[in-house]
Amino acid sequence: MDGGDEGSACAMADAVNAGRSSARALAAAALERIARLDPGVRAFTEVWPREAAERAADVDRRIRAGERLPLAGVPLGVKATEGLTSVQSVRLLAAGCVPVGATSTPGPGTQWQTWGATGRGPTLNPYDPRWSPGGSSAGSAAAVAAGMVPLATGSDGAGSVRVPAAWCGVLGLKPTNGLVPARDRAGLNTPGPLARHARDAAAYLSVLAGTPPGPAPRPPERPLRTAWSATLGFAGTDSEVAEVALARLEELVRAGAVTPHEVSVRLTDPAGAWHGLRGRAGGATAAGAERTRAALRAELAEVFTRVDLLATPTTPHPPHGHEGPGERMSVALTWAFNISGHPAISLPAGFTPAGAPVGLHLVARPGREADLLSVAAAAEGG
Repeated sequence: MDGGDEGSACAMADAVNAGRSSARALAAAALERIARLDPGVRAFTEVWPREAAERAADVDRRIRAGERLPLAGVPLGVKATEGLTSVQSVRLLAAGCVPVGATSTPGPGTQWQTWGATGRGPTLNPYDPRWSPGGSSAGSAAAVAAGMVPLATGSDGAGSVRVPAAWCGVLGLKPTNGLVPARDRAGLNTPGPLARHARDAAAYLSVLAGTPPGPAPRPPERPLRTAWSATLGFAGTDSEVAEVALARLEELVRAGAVTPHEVSVRLTDPAGAWHGLRGRAGGATAAGAERTRAALRAELAEVFTRVDLLATPTTPHPPHGHEGPGERMSVALTWAFNISGHPAISLPAGFTPAGAPVGLHLVARPGREADLLSVAAAAEGG
């Protein structure tokens, strides 16, 4: 992997707002990195040099006119299925982001969603080209992981931000459902960022939510009470994946960010309800799906009377190859929270003995994204 620009998106915006850099220069640098690095990753389906130049020029004009933009000049990868007209794209561009290209998503012809398709072949995991980068925000995660852009848009209907974040070793946040308009009728598909830094994810979130930019996230003032579950009561999680995620959680315990609490977590299996809510053949009826949603919310409400956070591995298994996942459900530990609406984040946790990236998945009470980002900030410190 290439480290690319090690600076955060917020550091870039600070430099543009202060006149130490320009949106034009940042866009040119991002396009150069894409030209150099993307042949080995295939994260982008299109590159937009003309669009980027026009948007960058507009940002630079606004800065010269005295505006201060929260994401001034930040090069942005845009999930191809969203384009520039989605709610989150419109808000991010208004905040000063400069779109540099469309990132890959799954193509037609398969039911599994953990891959990205381009005209040059499948998107490759920056850690090992034999592996899938996850999906459906495949190219966004790969582009951020490879250092081509500091931020990219994602959308998460079952884990489509968090799974690729885990498998590409970056941060992926699914906000509370309803904070931003959903991209599907069922209200499951929530926009969210792929990023390398907690501060960048926080700035992105404030832009999406339309709230004033706040201070950078800091580690929690007190350890947040955290329950651990490797399976949520139903997932067949690989022991090597669970061990890596739990070891990362234990590091956060030693850092004083979280404190473990023994809580039995057995949630209703969401699989049938998810398919029912999406109207897919063979799924539960709508009434049955709503009963499952109510059960999940009640079960989680009980868990959150005793803890601040729920921790799991992000996925039950490591990245699969480009032949597909077989019978494994990569979203088994994530999609319950699309149904319940709880915010969740995937943080880089480490690697299996084979070198495959693993994510630590944290879930908070509705509206408590700040708790997730504070632990993300603590994780960056060690």
